[in-house]
Amino acid sequence: MGSIIQLTAADGAQIPAYVAQPKTPAKAAVVVIQEIFGVNIHIREVADAYAQEGYLAIAPAMFQRVKPNVELGYEEADMGAGMGLKTAVEALPAPGALQDIQAAIDYANQTTGGKVGIVGYCWGGLLTWRSACLLNGLSAAAPYYGGGMTTETESGRSSKVPVMAHFAEEDKWISMESVNAFKVAHPKAKVYTYAAHHGFNCNHRGAWQAEAAALAKQRTFDFFKTYLT
Repeated sequence: MGSIIQLTAADGAQIPAYVAQPKTPAKAAVVVIQEIFGVNIHIREVADAYAQEGYLAIAPAMFQRVKPNVELGYEEADMGAGMGLKTAVEALPAPGALQDIQAAIDYANQTTGGKVGIVGYCWGGLLTWRSACLLNGLSAAAPYYGGGMTTETESGRSSKVPVMAHFAEEDKWISMESVNAFKVAHPKAKVYTYAAHHGFNCNHRGAWQAEAAALAKQRTFDFFKTYLT
């Protein structure tokens, strides 16, 4: 269903992105932001699922500025490699890789002429939150278990668009205390928690929780239907 295109960021950098097209002309689009494992099979499947819902879905390669062609699995070595790449991207001078997400948003808007939403997982959840606060052209954002987004610094940002956030109640990386603080700081955001572990959406991981994943996906589909049409 998908193909690889090249985005041009504001600084001229060329960023590959996986694009999934719906069977009928898309009236809106969803930008899909990867975990620390690259635009791998799971992220492509997520994009394909949004295309099946009628959206143009685009997943930019968020590691391109530090290492091209990254596609990792979920073993311990993959986790270590992904964390290292994430650290390298986070260390880039501002705006860093956020300009690559902006390029994806711009492409989606120009291609469909419609509204654009953004969804992301793990590190991608954090980037989704930052995008909702800092970037232009979005109409809705749905971060999943965004590592770091409930810290005081990140929670201190203000979203420009409606947000639906999904968290795992048994997440060893994100405390429920910090999630509750985020809810207080952002009363307009829809915040859901699930009896699951970090990474519960990914059916390629041992943390996958089918019921929670299905419920979160349906909630997100409904959320985007409200704000992207």
